[in-house]
Amino acid sequence: MSRILIKDAVKKYGENTVIPDMNLEIKEGDLFTLLGPSGCGKTTLLRMIAGFNSIEGGDIYFNDKRINDIDPSKRNIGMVFQNYAIFPNLSVRENVAFGLKNKKIDKNTIKQETDKYLDLMQIKQYENRMPNQLSGGQQQRIALARALVITPDVLLMDEPLSNLDAKLRLEMRTVIRHTQQNVGITTVYVTHDQEEAMAISDMIAVMKDGVIQHIGKPKDIYQRPRNIFVATFIGRTNLINAKIENGKVIFSNGYSEEIDAIKKYEPQDVVCSIRPEEFVIKDNGEGIHGVVKEYTYLGLNTHYYIEDEKNNMLEIIEESSLEDELKVGEKVVLTVKKEKINIFDKEGNKNLVRSEAYEE
Repeated sequence: MSRILIKDAVKKYGENTVIPDMNLEIKEGDLFTLLGPSGCGKTTLLRMIAGFNSIEGGDIYFNDKRINDIDPSKRNIGMVFQNYAIFPNLSVRENVAFGLKNKKIDKNTIKQETDKYLDLMQIKQYENRMPNQLSGGQQQRIALARALVITPDVLLMDEPLSNLDAKLRLEMRTVIRHTQQNVGITTVYVTHDQEEAMAISDMIAVMKDGVIQHIGKPKDIYQRPRNIFVATFIGRTNLINAKIENGKVIFSNGYSEEIDAIKKYEPQDVVCSIRPEEFVIKDNGEGIHGVVKEYTYLGLNTHYYIEDEKNNMLEIIEESSLEDELKVGEKVVLTVKKEKINIFDKEGNKNLVRSEAYEE
């Protein structure tokens, strides 16, 4: 296993700078996910770690070893791609054993290690089949076994589940997480799927335009995002303009909540990020007044779309009850779970309720 350290890394394509200045540490044994929209630089960074992309500035280390100029084949990495990249003319067993044969390992060790990873990935029963006889999920298990059997220092995974259907993605998500924990290998995982990242990761780096916006554990990133980009990219949220004054957040109709974390700030305009589950729907009293425009019953939860007095369409999620749902056109009052909402400066760059305890 290796700790990965990236210092002042720069990636350019001609005059176009894709990654301007990357500094990142990935701890030994972590499953670390690079998450972001298409074009944010996450796959570019993964390929820099792999050695497939050049580095125009800075350094990358595996432990204390600088790897900038080391050939990809000599970096001792395992790689899993979204298109599986397994050999169609080789059987399942031959695919898994391929890397060991290339290393000129003795036959007994090859058999022993291949058996180990065929069992670990639960594909031993298919060992003599050809890849085209297997499902996408089974083929991805082959790719993962082949990457791990060579005992790499680092495992790199580039959107490995994006070609699978929804059910297989959920299944393979569990397989990847359990396998990574079982083997204990440092893993860098690239995806644009927020739920996938939340489900499998020890740590997540949210990227935008080649710059990391927030590094943290899944819970930290969801509950206390550093800026509005992260708040809106991870999960769903409602953005509402407000102001803060004397330790209170005050909404446009005068409804307010006292929040200890903002008492140190001067009066200013702010943007509140309130996730759908952070609203409470009431019949009357103080709060944000609105009208039910639409609802969807989804068994465990019911999703409401409520228009407030400023014509903002707010999404609210409540646990379904035995009582009838609110009807379209019904007037309601919304209050917020003040301990959960996030409050950003007017520009959306700083989370005013994110305490120093969350900082790295």
